[in-house]
Amino acid sequence: MAKILSSVEHDIGGLFVKRVLPNQEKRMVGPFIFFDQMGPGEFPAGQGINVRPHPHIGLSTLTYLFDGSILHRDSLGNHIEIHPGDVNWMTAGKGIVHSERETFEVRANKHSISGLQCWIALPEHMTELEPAFVHVKKEHLPHYIKEGVMMRLIVGEAYGLSSPVKSYSPMFYLDVAASKDSMIERPHTNQETAVFPICGQIAINGETFGPGEFVLLDDNDEEISMVEEGRFIMLGGDKFEKVPYIHWNFVAYSKERIEQAKDDWRKGRFPKIPGDAEELIPF
Repeated sequence: MAKILSSVEHDIGGLFVKRVLPNQEKRMVGPFIFFDQMGPGEFPAGQGINVRPHPHIGLSTLTYLFDGSILHRDSLGNHIEIHPGDVNWMTAGKGIVHSERETFEVRANKHSISGLQCWIALPEHMTELEPAFVHVKKEHLPHYIKEGVMMRLIVGEAYGLSSPVKSYSPMFYLDVAASKDSMIERPHTNQETAVFPICGQIAINGETFGPGEFVLLDDNDEEISMVEEGRFIMLGGDKFEKVPYIHWNFVAYSKERIEQAKDDWRKGRFPKIPGDAEELIPF
C-alpha cells in the first residue's frame, strides 16, 4: 500500500521549504537523498532568495522550478539564471561551492517562486569525481504526449525516453500533466518510486492523494490514475543497498570524509565563487 512521507518546514535564505527527504521512515528513494518543496512564495521588492555561498560533496543537486527564477553561481565559474522547466544539475563530487540568489531585475520588483530541489547521492565509487555542472533548457528535454497525458523527462530514463542530463545511477525524474481519468503506468516496476502531486487529485490502488503529499509506492502499486486533471512529479531509481551519511551539505560513505569536509570549509580550503566571494554560510 502506498504511504505518505511527512515533511518538516525549514527556512533557507529567506524562503520557507517543506523537506521530505531524508525521512525517519525512508532515508532515500532510489538515489534521491534530499527533497525540498520551495514555496509557493511571494516576495515584495527588495526581498527574495539569498542563499549565500556554501559547499557540497558526494552528491548532485537538481533544481527544477514551476514559477519564478533563481540565479546560480558556482566555483567552476558558472553564472546562469534558472527558469521554469529548465534543469540545473550540479555534481559536487570531491567538492564544489555555489550560491542561489536572484538577478537585480527580479529582486527589484515584486516576484514569486515555486519549485523543487533534490540531492541525488553518488554511488560510493564515484563520490570523488571532479565537480561538474550542466544546464539544459526545457525545449531540449524529451517529451511524451498521448491521450490526455503530457510528460517531460527531466533526468534519467523512462518510457523509452532518455534525458540528456548525465546521471550516475539508474533513476528517473518526470513532470506529468494529465486530464481526468488518465492512467499512468509506473515506469519501472523494479525501481523505488514516489509521486508528488503539484495540483489536482491522484489515486493509487483506490486511495486518493492531493497536492503536497509525498507518496511512496510499494511493490504492488503499478499505476497512477487522475481523479481530476492535474500535475505531479514522479521520481525514483534503483535502491541503494548502502545508504551514505548526510550531514549539513555533505554526503559521504564515511564519517571521516564528513569531518574532513567540515574542516576544509572552516579553514577555507574549498574553491571560491568568481564574483560572489564576499560572504558565506558558516558551518
